Amino acid sequence: MEIIRSGTNFDFLGKRKVFFAVSAALILIGLASLVVRGGPRYGIDFAGGTLIQVKFHKPVEVGEIRSALKGVIQGQVVVQSFGEADEYIIQTEKSSGELEGLAKRIHDTLAQKLGDDAVEIRRVEMVGPKVGRDLREKGLLAVLFSLGAILLYIWWRFELRFGLGAVAALFHDVLITIGAFSVFNKQFDLTTVAALLTIVGYSLNDTIVVFDRIRENVKRAGGKGDLEAIMNRSVNETLSRTILTSLTTLLVVAALFLFGGGVIHDFAFALLVGIIVGTYSSIYIASPVVLALEKRVGGARAVESRA
Repeated sequence: MEIIRSGTNFDFLGKRKVFFAVSAALILIGLASLVVRGGPRYGIDFAGGTLIQVKFHKPVEVGEIRSALKGVIQGQVVVQSFGEADEYIIQTEKSSGELEGLAKRIHDTLAQKLGDDAVEIRRVEMVGPKVGRDLREKGLLAVLFSLGAILLYIWWRFELRFGLGAVAALFHDVLITIGAFSVFNKQFDLTTVAALLTIVGYSLNDTIVVFDRIRENVKRAGGKGDLEAIMNRSVNETLSRTILTSLTTLLVVAALFLFGGGVIHDFAFALLVGIIVGTYSSIYIASPVVLALEKRVGGARAVESRA
């Protein structure tokens, strides 16, 4: 099925400087947000602390919950709406043995002060600060190692400049997704790392399809001709496939985001941003970076076939 007419020739690579500028602006906005907020808003997976999910059976305001808990929890307490109406997440930075029995104390205090005897504690999670720091470091290493492995694979499969183009596009996707989390003040935790790795795999799949078509077209041309024109034609030839794949995936992720509930809301948000940005980068970032590297070296060369 083709939704783009055969023979269409959009000049994607000819406008690469414009889209490089757009990408740079989006990345800078995300980085500026991270600086202003003092870094990502880590969940308890990475920051450590205690999380308690509470369900009420009558309307309750966030301010009422904070006021009721003043004498129960010392230090900073974060209360936010979660999932369904009248369901909230209570977070504290403390996670020591002093908090033993905290869930019961919170239950009893809320039931007494808010007059809701049916208040329900649905979930309790506790992570120590050392464990949180260790998880944070391992999450970062997981993303970096995956990008390094992808660079080696594309280097072996095509050439080094293609590997650098693919990794540049993936870094672009990861940075913009993290920036979006900061701009919209989303929590960054282990599910976010899982989403980033999913985005890396999804974006890479799209990029390899384009690179394969470039290699085929270079072989048909006998290694001669203008590499920019060959790349541009290759991107156009795979455009229908790229749009169809992205749209169908986007529909599923949008359904998860809208109807999946609070537990997977941030995960679905990351995928939503990542799929849009990953599709964009496979067209406007990966191949243009390869072309820019080629022009810097000088002259178009045939793409070696190592498959």
